[in-house]
Amino acid sequence: MIRVLVVDDHPVVRHGLVSILKFEKDMELVGDAADGPEAVRLILERRPDVVLLDLRLPTFSGIEVMRQVRGRMPAVRFLVLTTYDTDEYIGPALAAGAQGYLLKDAMPDDLARGVRAVMQGGAALEPQVAARLLERMSGAESDEELSARELDVLRLLVSGASNKAIAAQLNLSENTIKTHLSHIFGKLGVQSRAEAVATALRRRLVPLNDERQARGSAA
Repeated sequence: MIRVLVVDDHPVVRHGLVSILKFEKDMELVGDAADGPEAVRLILERRPDVVLLDLRLPTFSGIEVMRQVRGRMPAVRFLVLTTYDTDEYIGPALAAGAQGYLLKDAMPDDLARGVRAVMQGGAALEPQVAARLLERMSGAESDEELSARELDVLRLLVSGASNKAIAAQLNLSENTIKTHLSHIFGKLGVQSRAEAVATALRRRLVPLNDERQARGSAA
């Protein structure tokens, strides 16, 4: 069961998200919050797996929520749900630790898929957001090539696998996978799993079947 917490300052939107989640048999709503401080308190208290997070909140922003929580609860995953698809919001949100970024006009099925994708260690990106990421990163990549093992890790990352799943499939420890991911991020010039997926797709570093899987998980 995926434990989900909803954070949005608009009651209608918040209650709508709560209603959508109640129809998902593999998800459990553990709370909802209307501002930054309440969000931090509930996340630390109720320990959700995934937080659906608006960026524009009273008192302090969703980005600040992620910054305050990540040091104390590094396992929590954040799926941003907002109306803003500009670089002003996308870059800081991903840098602060968001594993996914969807817009509020997303369909309920897209939202549910996004929650499952980030829960499994993948990235959930709105197509417009992925396009902006690709544009922003174009020309900025490193010329340093990935090793064969790093490419294996990257392919599994793009397919939506978690660190634990990647470790199991490659018969390596999770710490080794974390080290490989750190090297991959450095070579690709990215700071998050979502950016790594976007770069891998643009540079065609993964086979076509993996690319299709990634796009399906980001839908």
